[in-house]
Amino acid sequence: LRQKMGNAYAQIDVQLKRRYELIPNLVEVAKGYMSHEQETLEAVILARSKAVDASSAVDPSTGGGGLAMLFGAEAMMAGSLGKLMLLAEDYPDLKADANMRQLSEELRTTENRVAFARQAYNDAVMFFNTARETFPSNFLAGMFRFDEATLWLLEDRGEAELPEVNLGAE
Repeated sequence: LRQKMGNAYAQIDVQLKRRYELIPNLVEVAKGYMSHEQETLEAVILARSKAVDASSAVDPSTGGGGLAMLFGAEAMMAGSLGKLMLLAEDYPDLKADANMRQLSEELRTTENRVAFARQAYNDAVMFFNTARETFPSNFLAGMFRFDEATLWLLEDRGEAELPEVNLGAE
């Protein structure tokens, strides 16, 4: 069960890395149109950097090591990225840019993949935690220090609601 939990986290990690690779491209495209929004662009890049660092510090085999830091970094990145996407609505040329539309679609697809991977991870954590608390495996879990694994919960309930973004023609 611990191996399944590690594998489920690895699936999240793959999707997070995909998102982390998309973000610099998204910011680079937006930078040409949003010169007055430099603070927002820098916030997205900083949040991405913190999320990448936090992601590399996670030990998935423990079911919790470093996850709290990653949760916080992901929440900060989701907020700054959401703000960028909402600001993009105010720039008609940016909305019309083919690269921006393609990157936005890839980001949306990646966000869906992350959500499914989080669900699979939480299912694996639930099975692991249930097994470690059930007789007789609870005795072995205690002897071998199989600590309770951490579910991937949303830090901020607002993170559950994706901002509505329409980069198509109005």
